[in-house]
Amino acid sequence: MTMTSYKYIAADFEGNMKKGVIDAYNEELAKTKLREEGLKIENIEETEKSIWKTEIYFGSPVKSRDFVVFLQQFAALLKAGLTIVESINILREQTSNKALTEALYHVEIDMRQGSSLAKALKNHPRIFSSVLINMVHSGESSGALGPTLDKLAEYYNKQYKTKQKVKATFAYPITVSVVAIAVVVFLMLYVVPQFVDMFAQFGADLPLITQFVLSISNLLQSYWLLILLVLAGLCLAAYTLYQKESVRKDIDRYMLRVPGFGKLILKSNLAQMSRTLSSLLYNKVPIILALELTEQTLKNRVIRETLQDSRISLKKGGSLAKPMREHWAYPFLVTQMIEVGEKTNALDDMLDQIATFYEDDVDTATEQLKSLLEPLLIVGLSVIVGTIVLAIIVPMFELFNQVN
Repeated sequence: MTMTSYKYIAADFEGNMKKGVIDAYNEELAKTKLREEGLKIENIEETEKSIWKTEIYFGSPVKSRDFVVFLQQFAALLKAGLTIVESINILREQTSNKALTEALYHVEIDMRQGSSLAKALKNHPRIFSSVLINMVHSGESSGALGPTLDKLAEYYNKQYKTKQKVKATFAYPITVSVVAIAVVVFLMLYVVPQFVDMFAQFGADLPLITQFVLSISNLLQSYWLLILLVLAGLCLAAYTLYQKESVRKDIDRYMLRVPGFGKLILKSNLAQMSRTLSSLLYNKVPIILALELTEQTLKNRVIRETLQDSRISLKKGGSLAKPMREHWAYPFLVTQMIEVGEKTNALDDMLDQIATFYEDDVDTATEQLKSLLEPLLIVGLSVIVGTIVLAIIVPMFELFNQVN
């Protein structure tokens, strides 16, 4: 059930007519909302659906930051003595995220009909993750839903911050590279050609650097459409290859070995793995299920497959740390602390320490990488643009000397 838009004509207390559009799940709810606003309804009808009004989401429609606020408020309302249904009702009215509002509407209905919170959340897998649902189920079963929600809020908050740090680090060189390419293309297509005729009129011998830049400019002007088609074909081929699981695994393995960025990717994945597994175990989720849920949150297939090996090892009565210890990607610190956690029956605490260590390490690594990339990118951009500028200025000085 999705929200529908309704056009209405209504009168206020002073008899003034008002026209507008209101969103509601059905016509009766739309009328109720208008009456609560003190309006007397003259006419109301459903608006025609348009593709331009359709909500389109890329990835999850509810981001980690939204969940942090939602879970913190949820825990606070429960601590204040409100029931789960009352809390859901209040949160539904307060949240600005339409997808979350709609999901909470159905969760509230399901709970009023006798469903548990975890079961009601499970009906919306695109909104609520398996990790969240299982932790809520554990919290409900143990009668400690409030502390569980606090733990979930902390989990999503730390995940959000770590992901944002990594995204920002990757976004910086990509942004600078795109700007550099745009500047070079603009110079080659619109600035350099203006000087070609002037150089040709004087018939002067052009320096090698100028000849090189002019040849690239002519190439871009003559074959720009072919170049675009080739680039589009390469992108399509890369996308097609990327759909193969074996290719994705090879890319993930290669990304872990890229100088500078590889260590950052590894650390962020280890932080996410440790934080998720620690949170699940802390909330008494069985370790095999906790490992399965943690695997679903990991993006890098190399780390994910090693975690699968650890789960199989546990099922056979072996050690969680053994497959990790035998894999090149896992640092000695991680395997050693997990081993200690297994032996002392304090695995969730050890994983929490690992997560905290690598979350802090990701912060440090991102700052170091940014401080290293910034001068390198500036120098690279300066060399490219400087070469084009020199290619124009050098022959102009020579021509000026000839004229004098």
